[in-house]
Amino acid sequence: MSLLSPKWGLGRSLLALSPFFLVAPLIALKQHHSLPEPETALTNARTNLPQISEARVLGYAKYLSENIGYRTVGTYEHAQADAWMVEQAEEAKRNCERVVKETGRKLQCEVWRQQGSGTHRFDMMGKRLYKSYQNLTNIVVRVSDGTDAGKEHALLLNSHLDSTLPSPGAADDAISVGIMLDCIRVLVDTPGWSPAYAVIFLFNHAEESLQDGSHLFSTQHPIAHTVRAVINLEAAGTTGRELLFQATSEEMVEAYSHVPRPFGTIFANDIFNSGVLLSDTDFRQFEEYLDVPGLDIAIVGNSYLYHMRKDLVENIEAGVAQNMGENTLALIRHLTAPGSPIPTLVANSSHKHKHMRVVYFGLMSHFFMYRFSTAKVIYGALLLGSLVLTRSAWRGQRRGVVAVMSGLLGSLLTPNIVALVMHRVLGKGMSWFAGGHFAAIALYAPATLLGGLASQLFVPTTDEKTVFSSILLLQTATAFGIQLFNVGSAAMFFISGLPIFVALLINNAVLTTRKGEISLWSYALGQFLPLLTGTLIMVPTVEVFVPLVSTSFKSQTNYLCENGSNIDGLCRPADSGDVPADNIVATIISVLGSQAVPLAIPFAHRFGRKSLRTLVLLLGAATLMNMAIYMRKDVFDEMHQKRLFVLHLENVTTHEQHLHIASADGAPGFHELVRDISNEFGSGLTTAEPAPLIMNDYNSDWDSLYPFSAFLSPYKIELPRDPDYISPWTARETSFILTAVNDVTDLEAGTRSFTLQVNHPGLIWTVIAFDAHVLKWNLDNNPPTEYARHHVKEASFYKADTWTLDLVVKLPEDGNRGILFNFIGLQEKAMWPGKMAVKAEGGPAMKLFENLDSWLEEKMGGTMDALLLGCVAGTTVV
Repeated sequence: MSLLSPKWGLGRSLLALSPFFLVAPLIALKQHHSLPEPETALTNARTNLPQISEARVLGYAKYLSENIGYRTVGTYEHAQADAWMVEQAEEAKRNCERVVKETGRKLQCEVWRQQGSGTHRFDMMGKRLYKSYQNLTNIVVRVSDGTDAGKEHALLLNSHLDSTLPSPGAADDAISVGIMLDCIRVLVDTPGWSPAYAVIFLFNHAEESLQDGSHLFSTQHPIAHTVRAVINLEAAGTTGRELLFQATSEEMVEAYSHVPRPFGTIFANDIFNSGVLLSDTDFRQFEEYLDVPGLDIAIVGNSYLYHMRKDLVENIEAGVAQNMGENTLALIRHLTAPGSPIPTLVANSSHKHKHMRVVYFGLMSHFFMYRFSTAKVIYGALLLGSLVLTRSAWRGQRRGVVAVMSGLLGSLLTPNIVALVMHRVLGKGMSWFAGGHFAAIALYAPATLLGGLASQLFVPTTDEKTVFSSILLLQTATAFGIQLFNVGSAAMFFISGLPIFVALLINNAVLTTRKGEISLWSYALGQFLPLLTGTLIMVPTVEVFVPLVSTSFKSQTNYLCENGSNIDGLCRPADSGDVPADNIVATIISVLGSQAVPLAIPFAHRFGRKSLRTLVLLLGAATLMNMAIYMRKDVFDEMHQKRLFVLHLENVTTHEQHLHIASADGAPGFHELVRDISNEFGSGLTTAEPAPLIMNDYNSDWDSLYPFSAFLSPYKIELPRDPDYISPWTARETSFILTAVNDVTDLEAGTRSFTLQVNHPGLIWTVIAFDAHVLKWNLDNNPPTEYARHHVKEASFYKADTWTLDLVVKLPEDGNRGILFNFIGLQEKAMWPGKMAVKAEGGPAMKLFENLDSWLEEKMGGTMDALLLGCVAGTTVV
């Protein structure tokens, strides 16, 4: 029988294999979307024991996100949340004392309302950034057995009470606050439960302002030194199981294996630690300043609502809180029980900057973990076994390798070509966005398969079994090679290589009688597990990247200034821009998709070139039809909205008012939208087309969002002036002003020392930017050793209106002692819609925002979520 013309043709073979190829992803999807039934009762009717109640958790989240509302650090609502949290903590303490009195259990609950000020360095996106905070608060609850020994070693649970600027924060992070409160209730009310090791519940109050609350606890709280491990609860979405996306010790991963429904892989850990996703959590502060290991866990499904107005309880999927709550409770119980590894973690004195050397992944309700040393042995053994098994095909292996590598290259290039055509040629970039992650897969998966198979038309005719063997050798060699560099994600290649090895072994021993044959059963056996695990990896990966790609990557074009210079800050678009979001998503899908169907290439060599050409033509037609369909799609809809960044900026130096508008995605139509806004709300003093501005460290109009502002493509529109308007920001008692005190110039030493005092009544999140050669300051002991641009951001408690910065600077050679400071702050009462209830107090910014928001809603049909901030800025020489 000819190897290229088997008894069964292409159609019949695909029909025979289709049950295997359909069942695997269906099983994976069912597993991925599996959530427990939400509980409403506080007590389990069958056991009569307390249980996690999703209804109670969501009640807390709803109160924080809707009754109190937008809890931006420094606002009145932020202070309300602080007072509410103190009440909840004291209530938990009273319940604990009641239980102890009634039962005599070894149990003690203590409460602290920590308040303090501080500074810390926060490097982000390659930028050196400093934070200063005043009078910020944390609410801390410690549950222990009441003994000194029981309090000596503690587990820390963390969530944050605040929400970010445009979001009420039901999922991020009010749901985690509710889960921690309900865990306290369940633990305290469980008869006989007493922790061998203390558990500290930290309700930190300033995560979104760059982790000030967790820094305050880690560096200043009197019990911080007892923390041995941390579990951080977060959210970047509203649906699905929470993901373990960062783990830093074998002991903590082993503890996680005991939760009822584990969901986490070393692959997710490696992606997050690579820095590809520009996101961070409080975990960073605990790792840096407490030097402890831990777990970082977050809800990640439907990240379209992450940091958006629609982060509301009504959009949180049923079962999400139940799942996260039960898993968290299981972790607490395991880590505070006798025999827990908690006290041994203190001996591991330097977790800082060390990578965990454990492979872990969940597969079909089972959790696997093994050390890197074990991985090297088993991956090496599989590679050796593969070499022995394929020894008969070594002579023709060069052709097999060429076929496989050509297939991988084609599968990468073709979807990227489709992405470039959609974005650059047809002007339909991000057409998959509104359809969700499955829409992105539907667009680029056929193109990936097309590229892989079409490439085989350009390589020499190759024996099917040789190509099959080449795939096996590639998977096993890649797994072993990557693991040698201690990259745990090598497991992905091992999981694909192992079933292919088994399939080829069985094929040779049982399924075929003629040398060189590959049975269809071998494809079924070898492809099922890679397709299952590939789906389990691809779906959550794309689920995270597709919503966040519009704000985590700069997908707009760069701007090149005329004649190589910046003319009034205006620049022209250049075609040679950054990689668009379409190509990033296409690359992710092509790489993970190729890994999910590794046997597609040898299968293409099974039926001869005539069948291969037919298959390529069908896939080509499907790809073109896909592109035609997606060309007609709207990029955004009401649940997949465009993010628009809008600042109403009043400059107290020039007394001008401008509207600043920016986008962080490459979707078409933004320039036209800016033009329409300019025509509707601009001053009308110019008829020129709005032009994009250059965005760099010196565009201080956007310093409130620095350094994320680097991803924005900004425009500036002059606003009409109201002749009757009197600015409150220049009056003596309410002025936003920078002054120098204790100012001393030492001409002999060539230095100037002073304390910069920033007064900002009614303003929050102030930022100063300046150029100087700083020799010493009170931020840290390591200022840049050269003349440089500096950004210092402030976030403080409600009505904390003054902060200072101690500086010693080197005088410039021209002897000019004055330093030019750019300063900017957000109006506490001019953030829409967060301050809608007091809009009359927000001045001209809120009047404009109310009209602009209504105009955008009508014009865009609810497909846009605008961040609307009233800002006050200026420059001064100090």
